[in-house]
Amino acid sequence: MDRMNAIVALQQQLQQYGYVAERSLAATLLLTLDMPRPLLLEGEAGVGKTEVAKALAALRDTRLIRLQCYEGIDAHAAMYEWNYQRQLLAIKALESDGRDAAHKEADIFSERFLLKRPLLDAITCDEPPVLLIDEIDRADEAFEAYLLELLSDFQMSIPELGTVRAQSRPFVVLTSNSTRELSDALRRRCLYHYLDYPSFEKELLIVETRHPQASAKLARQAVEFAQSLRQMDLRKKPGIAETLDWVAALLGLGVTTLDEEGTDRIMDCLSVLIKTREDRAELTREAVARIVATC
Repeated sequence: MDRMNAIVALQQQLQQYGYVAERSLAATLLLTLDMPRPLLLEGEAGVGKTEVAKALAALRDTRLIRLQCYEGIDAHAAMYEWNYQRQLLAIKALESDGRDAAHKEADIFSERFLLKRPLLDAITCDEPPVLLIDEIDRADEAFEAYLLELLSDFQMSIPELGTVRAQSRPFVVLTSNSTRELSDALRRRCLYHYLDYPSFEKELLIVETRHPQASAKLARQAVEFAQSLRQMDLRKKPGIAETLDWVAALLGLGVTTLDEEGTDRIMDCLSVLIKTREDRAELTREAVARIVATC
């Protein structure tokens, strides 16, 4: 299969698992799978970055291992920890053991006392998983440095055990909301793709794929409404996930079309789209009616 057909085929396969990918993203994913190299996805919150990893895992029929980054995350939380409670019990049990201290220590720091966190779990799988390192920009520069060995050589150093090398090379997806600038060293190790808010046509296709029970008119109106909100000066613009949740809420309320008569029901489920007090204050009943009139 030539490259052009392979990209189209991948787009079709991803859509079967509920993810609508534009051509540029499908091409980057192919490179990620072929080379293989980690993939860094940047973009606003809610544009579908995490869903890329989920769809890729479903497509590959493999495990999705997720590391959720946060401020202050360290190597132990991401890589491994020792089960200290079990080690203390083992030390107590070894008090009557006649072996020398070196053998006892080797027993205490053996793999049976090792708690695998996402990164170690990912490189010790028999089959290559998809490793999602979510919101890497929330972690600090020191944690990025911990990742470099893993992303370069897919190995990890554990002082008590030595170097653990990957049994199978995971497919790595990193996401960033650009809350801080990532290091050049990290970027060099990755392929890169920026995900923006979807076009009307793409978001409509996403809604139709995820909610086939919605009428064509409702799907189109819901997407027009969400896209109109993104043009407003809101503190938190609704992402694709909010659009999908809102369509589900509308269907649950029995809404088949957006019109001025149904404004009250739209207001009842507006909390699915709007997530801050300030934004909710902006969307009065009159403001919602004006948006609906344009849909």
